[in-house]
Amino acid sequence: MRRLGIRDVDLEEIFARSSGPGGQNVNKVATAVTLRHRPSGASVTVQDSRSQAVNRRLARERLLDAIESAREELRVAEIAKREKERRRKSLRPAALKRRILESKRKRGELKKQRTKVEI
Repeated sequence: MRRLGIRDVDLEEIFARSSGPGGQNVNKVATAVTLRHRPSGASVTVQDSRSQAVNRRLARERLLDAIESAREELRVAEIAKREKERRRKSLRPAALKRRILESKRKRGELKKQRTKVEI
């Protein structure tokens, strides 16, 4: 939690009854854990185990993974945006520009030939 800069006060824990196998323990004890990170809004719900303590630990691990992957996606998107802008601003070589313009001229001439013929 320290490496991501997440504090315990930013986390909100909600306990509820689980569903599924587990018998009387699941029906009587609130073993499902929902953990929410208030600043980012990321939320995970864990009800894998019959133990609330195990579910709390798993919820923290999964929440940290979710926040870390969201931050990584943002970082990758920012890099891609910068790279796209860099490529967009770079100048084309003169020979390439001439070739592109020539192909556009040819295409325009071809389209002009599609006009309706007057009879």
